[in-house]
Amino acid sequence: MYKSILVPTDLEHSDKLYKSLETAIHLAQKYDANLCYVGVTGNTPTSVAANPTEFEQKLKTFADEQGVTHGIKTSAKAIVSHDPSVDLDDKLLDAIKETGVDLVVMASHVPGLADKLHILHSNAGKIATRADVSVFVVR
Repeated sequence: MYKSILVPTDLEHSDKLYKSLETAIHLAQKYDANLCYVGVTGNTPTSVAANPTEFEQKLKTFADEQGVTHGIKTSAKAIVSHDPSVDLDDKLLDAIKETGVDLVVMASHVPGLADKLHILHSNAGKIATRADVSVFVVR
């Protein structure tokens, strides 16, 4: 049914995205689909990586480890943005088109204080309304 699944991955919060990552893995296993981990980073150092090249390598390593651990085909796509928090939705929509995936599995947002205060918009909501493919939003 699905051949390629995109899962937006924030390496800084991958432990909080457990449900969406596991959902994507289970679907990839069920349909023998490739799971493409996509991450958006900036040009400035972060707690994850000092630069975009290091970020890309860490994302690839993460994808490779997931592939071995769960017996699935994986790939990684790192995207560089001048301001990831502002550009995230558009960069993910571009990645959906560029990779040719037929399903997106993503968390509604990273859980935390903002979740309780309702001060952040849902990236998943925007992706679901604008993407040309099915979007599975995991809460």
